[in-house]
Amino acid sequence: MSTDLQRHVIMVDNGDADEPLSTREMNPLFSSILEARLGRRQILKGSAGAAAIGFMGLGLAGCISGSDGDDDEPELAPGEEQPSALLGFDAVPVSFEDKISLPEGYSHQVLIPWGTSLDGDTGFRIESTGEEQADQVGSHHDGMHFFPIDGSSEDGLLVLNHEYVEPRLMHAAYAGKDLSSGAVLLSSDEKRVDDEVLKEMNAHGVTVVRIIRGVNGEWQVQPDGYNRRVTALTEMKLSGPVAGSDLVKTKYSPTGTKTRGTLNNCGSGVTPWNTYMAAEENWAGYFVNEGTYPREHERYGVPRPKKEGERASGKYEWHLAESGNDEYVRFNATASEATAQEDYRNEPNTFGWMVEIDPFDPESTPVKRTAMGRFGHEGVVFAPVVEGQPVVCYSGDDSRFEYIYKFVSRDTYYQTSASGELLDNGTLYVARFNADGSGEWLPLVYGQNGLDESNEKHAFASQADVLVNTRLAADLMGATPMDRPEWGAIDPANGDVYFTLTNNSQRGEDDTNEANPRGPNTHGHIIRWAEAGGEHAATSFEWDIFLFAGDSGESGKPTSIGYDPNGEKLTADNILSSPDGMWIDPDSRVWIQMDSGDTDPFGNCAMLVADPTTGELKRFLVGPVGQEITGISMTPDQRTLFINVQHPGGEWPDYDPSVPPRSATVAIWKDDGGIVGT
Repeated sequence: MSTDLQRHVIMVDNGDADEPLSTREMNPLFSSILEARLGRRQILKGSAGAAAIGFMGLGLAGCISGSDGDDDEPELAPGEEQPSALLGFDAVPVSFEDKISLPEGYSHQVLIPWGTSLDGDTGFRIESTGEEQADQVGSHHDGMHFFPIDGSSEDGLLVLNHEYVEPRLMHAAYAGKDLSSGAVLLSSDEKRVDDEVLKEMNAHGVTVVRIIRGVNGEWQVQPDGYNRRVTALTEMKLSGPVAGSDLVKTKYSPTGTKTRGTLNNCGSGVTPWNTYMAAEENWAGYFVNEGTYPREHERYGVPRPKKEGERASGKYEWHLAESGNDEYVRFNATASEATAQEDYRNEPNTFGWMVEIDPFDPESTPVKRTAMGRFGHEGVVFAPVVEGQPVVCYSGDDSRFEYIYKFVSRDTYYQTSASGELLDNGTLYVARFNADGSGEWLPLVYGQNGLDESNEKHAFASQADVLVNTRLAADLMGATPMDRPEWGAIDPANGDVYFTLTNNSQRGEDDTNEANPRGPNTHGHIIRWAEAGGEHAATSFEWDIFLFAGDSGESGKPTSIGYDPNGEKLTADNILSSPDGMWIDPDSRVWIQMDSGDTDPFGNCAMLVADPTTGELKRFLVGPVGQEITGISMTPDQRTLFINVQHPGGEWPDYDPSVPPRSATVAIWKDDGGIVGT
């Protein structure tokens, strides 16, 4: 088969493909309730403004750290902020510079950019092969966690996701061509060179790499047996109710118990038993289907021909590799044979899960935990565990008008025996945010509430069917469609749950609900709730909106009792757009990361920090040109903070015209050795 690079004459451009378009019917919105609530809100707060949640002044006040309901704080002068004991730095100004900007008294180091060898060689070669990429740090760094070795804050495993790739930056044959982020080149017979496809597959997935802080204070890769790559080709085990069902049987796994690879890993999570969870987010666009189009493909947006007689076009056209090898053609999900065990019609059903990886066992097989549901997982956040009680975790489906989910394990947690098997049985819930500030968790359980064969609109044959079609089941239950729910975080001080709702330009003025009150929602917001009785396994909650992002004219500062429409707006020190990544540190600082692009007046994407008690919010970091700030973790002593810079668009971090811009991890510390953020 030819690998003559001169035969590349056809460009296929599917765009960045950050968010596949799924087909769905919208759940009823709360229009009539809103009209009734609006009048009351105007009376209470004197503003119809940005549909702010005035009534929540009574909602979470008793649950928020430092809020006891007494007005005992000193009165502030107009424009003066309540001082925060948590945020001890001066805000970094907005910047459009191609560099990392930090507060005075902080330093940083660039670590493990894409292409770094796991043996510590940081040299970069665009000519590296697909096989070599399997032993190098992947591309487009995202969710991340630092796993200390023996409790150390200077020695540990850094585990990070690699969300997607940009072929234009990866292959020598693409140099000098004017290509967009997602474009690939095909030969004259509409095929792709195998090694290009292999390199792209091996740049996806997860990196596990040991890093050590040296005597000079800088971090370096430690060649070690722990170091490994999990890629789009790594064998994975399927577990939970879907494993073995007819919906996941393929030519590769006729028994439906395994699959190959993980894709589009965005956010992450850490289990209470110290394993890593990688989320599979926008995986559907990697496949094509040119035949029968089942609901398992339709609701998730698997590409199909746009017109009769045309072929379908996938994100990177991996199924068109010249060799026609099985590991490539599996991305063609067309039903082409007599049974599912003879083709790959079910291959998309083996993606869209949370993937558990044991970073301390390099020989272990990653496991896709199907009881947690199949959708566009942005990540997962686990509630603090209690001996003898269930494990609880939350996950957002990052697409417009999708949902927030919660999983509660059937079995209870005991530290001495806890393992990933706790995630194989339990109840998956989807959230409904009521207009009065209350909320409900709706169970997605076969045989309950019409999720069975009797449902005239969408029949379900088993719990496996419900989980493979999680979005459809949530539609039928009447869940609240949200504005791209992304990262979640839990305040260790009180158990409050926070979720970023990044934006939704497609929400119209008539499509709003109380939890997503702006249409269009250009800049996003952050929602927060407290579970009933302080129990994360509860089936009801009370919620408020923590902040509205935007410029100083259309945003809203957070407060300890929820957003106040008549309160202060954001200022030059804290305006933000499109909150995405989020994490709450052990001292309850709320770290918020932007994914807005380089826009005026917000500057390059940045990271801010909020004090949930006082409502103070400051910009801590601004990234280089063209990137997204994402991924966040700390060493146990809180003296080193790790973040990721994804898809930089200028010359950072190499500032070498011969090297393409590369995603990388950044280590940040305070020069005086103190806790980061103080």
